[in-house]
Amino acid sequence: MKLKSLLLLLGACPWTSSEPTVASLTLSLQRLESVREIKNVQKHFAQLAQYGRWAEMASLFSDNGILRWGSINDPLSDSVATTVTGPQAIEKWLRQDAGKMDGIQPGSLHVLINDQPMISLSDDGTTAKGRWFAMKLLGDGAGATRIEGGIFENQYIKENKNWQISLLRYYPIYHGNYQDGYKNAGPNNSVPIIPYHFTPETAGLSLLAPDNATLPNNSAPFSPSELEYRISRLNEEDEVRNLVHTMGYLVDRRLWPSVISLFTPNGTITVQGNHSSPPGPLGIQSVLSRMGPENLSPGILNEHPIFGTIISLSPDLKSATARGLEIGLIGNHSAKAGQWQFCTFRHTLVKSPLTGTWKIQNLNYTRLIFADYATGWGNGGIFPPSNSTPTPPPFFSLSPPPLRPANWTPFFPVNPSLPRSSAYDESESVSSAYGNYADDILCGSFALLHAKKGFKLSPGIGWYLSPEKISLACSLRYYNSSSPFYDPTLTPTRLRSSVPLHWRIQPVILASQDGKSVTLRTKLLQTGSSRVAGSSGWNGGMYHDQLVLEENRRKIWCLTIDEFYWTSKNWTSGWAAVEPMSQNDTVKNVVKRQGNEIRGLQPDVDLLHPKLFEREEGFNGGPGKTVSWPAIQRMWWPYRHLVTGNVSEDYWGPGCVPCRGAKPDWLLTANGYQEPPTGPTEVKARLTENGKVEVTVVGGPEEKASGGIVQLRIDMEAGEAGLLSSGVVGSDGSVTLTVTPENLSQPKSSLAVYYLGNNQLKPGRTNLGTKKV
Repeated sequence: MKLKSLLLLLGACPWTSSEPTVASLTLSLQRLESVREIKNVQKHFAQLAQYGRWAEMASLFSDNGILRWGSINDPLSDSVATTVTGPQAIEKWLRQDAGKMDGIQPGSLHVLINDQPMISLSDDGTTAKGRWFAMKLLGDGAGATRIEGGIFENQYIKENKNWQISLLRYYPIYHGNYQDGYKNAGPNNSVPIIPYHFTPETAGLSLLAPDNATLPNNSAPFSPSELEYRISRLNEEDEVRNLVHTMGYLVDRRLWPSVISLFTPNGTITVQGNHSSPPGPLGIQSVLSRMGPENLSPGILNEHPIFGTIISLSPDLKSATARGLEIGLIGNHSAKAGQWQFCTFRHTLVKSPLTGTWKIQNLNYTRLIFADYATGWGNGGIFPPSNSTPTPPPFFSLSPPPLRPANWTPFFPVNPSLPRSSAYDESESVSSAYGNYADDILCGSFALLHAKKGFKLSPGIGWYLSPEKISLACSLRYYNSSSPFYDPTLTPTRLRSSVPLHWRIQPVILASQDGKSVTLRTKLLQTGSSRVAGSSGWNGGMYHDQLVLEENRRKIWCLTIDEFYWTSKNWTSGWAAVEPMSQNDTVKNVVKRQGNEIRGLQPDVDLLHPKLFEREEGFNGGPGKTVSWPAIQRMWWPYRHLVTGNVSEDYWGPGCVPCRGAKPDWLLTANGYQEPPTGPTEVKARLTENGKVEVTVVGGPEEKASGGIVQLRIDMEAGEAGLLSSGVVGSDGSVTLTVTPENLSQPKSSLAVYYLGNNQLKPGRTNLGTKKV
């Protein structure tokens, strides 16, 4: 392929009409790799904390790095915050702060969570700032516990090719212990607004450099082949992370057949390092069944939020490892029993040599502590603690991305896309910004995160179109103000009696082929705080969003919240002791939160719209009786099964929630954007008696393969010489390829059929004459 065509396919800025250069692509790639390296540094910091690796945590700081831990009495003050400088002093402070709650002492627990990242890279790419939600859940194994939560507003610097923490600034929002629960930090137990390092205008800035950008002095651009490899690495990382997070969602609902379908034919599950299931579906089923039968019944909670996932790919990009933290929130309402399950995971995945789809080879869990909800984790949990120092699953190296191996070849004969991976990180940043602004109820700020034609669901009421209406609906609802783009304060001095805390975690992000639009699913974990210790419990829901690139900024196109799937009465009772709502209580709750307007402001689409009856039935403000925990509400899926491509009976797509039937003119495709593919592309091929190859390409509902190119090849290593035949898929999703007798003399197992994708479907692959594995 000519250099010009290769560069255009690899990563032309989707917001310009000019042509990229090797220099601009190199700069864009370096910026995106930097953002991911920074995220991994902070996630690694938390993973090390689980096992008391204080020296290694401190080594993540620069030589003059600063740790500044805010006071619970005055969170914003630097002068009263604990401040230590340099790795040696930071190590000492970390060790002393943990005490016996270090994850090392028998029965102790030291879970540090930092997630929901919002990373802002400097123009020169050598420094960055990052905002994270943070939480610490600690116990000494002898009864003592601590709970802390707040915000990290950190700074990072790149030195000697590695990213390091230059400032770790923790702002406390709440604190307490397991027995009493937690309450607000701040003067008079009132929480201030934590200062932001970003604005609504900077939150979604594209990470890609302009096509005419130049590299700094003395910097050499990557070769086109190196660019192709490193961009492929980012694309594959996105696929793996989506699969791991989707697995968690399926486990939450005990959808065991769908979970098993994510595995290779000889996949396994390993617990505590050496207890593995027999390979294959029956062995996997035997482990999953220990959690209970398929599907949730009323009063059963099987929630497993995933935090801090780091992905490591093999140099050939054919296998991967995912490491992170999973917390099981287990409940049985009938028995009034609940459980905490803290686990480190280190899963392995492989890329199918037949289809190119990622699959799970092994799920590997290492238990930290399992504890009854009633007694908590302070006494070491329900399993006898080990007297030996815990052995963690191997940590990842944080070395810079590897160079392209000499023998590496791409899997598909189509170039990877830098804009698609850039869309992933830009969308995660905007998602984080929204969660932060929602916590502070900054109506104008979160409204400005939306596109000009963006729309947002006001819970219990309906969707409002445009940033102006979104802001006004919020302002009228929470402040009885009709001021445009109203924020209650422009300074951090406003104190609040409670904070809802919207954790938007475990993202599954599906980007369109051009990278301009995205479908985003995130779990809502709400861990609010108030002035009264123990009054706040945890609740769960789900976001179904779409984002677009508008004027070089990632913006929210549609925001929809499904809440709540489960709730807690308070901290003491937890999620297992919530009393079922009576019909009267349900009616009162709906009337309180829902009408067909907010102080006279009508939504553009009401939750009671007849075209949305099935989708919104049971949700607060929707048609019918509200389905409240411990009853089980229907969970919807905006995408297909990521391995099989199967469509769930609870599938709602493609397109945003109100777009399907109620507002088709709100569809991405009706506004000049592509709809992101909803899952894998299946390619079927067979050899006819007259020596032709009949190919059928299948996507999801309303996803057409027409116009895409199909190729018959010997192998990818042969380059253009390996191309035997090609054709264009017709309107019926099929194409017939003509091949010569000489070509058909090749072993069928070496003949591969590739679909190169179109603006609706991803590339796909199969072998001629073989069954799908």
